[in-house]
Amino acid sequence: MDLKVYEGKNKDEILKKILQDLNCQQEDLYLKSEFIEGKLFKGSKYIVSVVRKNDIIDYIRNYIDTLSKNMKIHIESEILEQDDIYKVTLISDQNAILIGKEGRTLNSIQLLLKQSIRNKIGLSLKINVDVANYKVKRLKNIEYEVKKIIKEVQSSKITAALDPMNSYERRFIHNLVSEYPDLETQSIGEGKDRRITIKYKEK
Repeated sequence: MDLKVYEGKNKDEILKKILQDLNCQQEDLYLKSEFIEGKLFKGSKYIVSVVRKNDIIDYIRNYIDTLSKNMKIHIESEILEQDDIYKVTLISDQNAILIGKEGRTLNSIQLLLKQSIRNKIGLSLKINVDVANYKVKRLKNIEYEVKKIIKEVQSSKITAALDPMNSYERRFIHNLVSEYPDLETQSIGEGKDRRITIKYKEK
């Protein structure tokens, strides 16, 4: 996965050269531009870093292949990029190992993959790694339980604290509770202990 760097005085001309060199459309690329102010004996310039989206997909696939070898279990991957979100589905006959207790191994794989890409090209991408629709099923279970808690808070007006969850699940709950105008959420705690509280809003 190569991060190519272009320099020039005109940003539009740089972009034109990038598209010509890589023979692709702008939507097929990630571009990161920086303007460097000129100094005494140096003029101002733009620095544009670029990486192909297809190269990122290849990197993810190679990363999973390496993970498969290191874990000594067979893992295949299906990768779909849509709206700048990379959906990575792992296929294996060892799903329980890949998921881990309460999805911790799966979340660690996702976190390490994101960090690896950020270290490589300096971009923080949205990546979702799943196995056998585990996350989808878990969110449905969470939604079912949280809706029961919502009714309890509305009835008792007593704040409820949920179990610790990862950022993806917390964001899902924030969005879910936001549909109820008489309730509000707050994240408390740090690290693995970070959790959400659901509170009744006094009129």
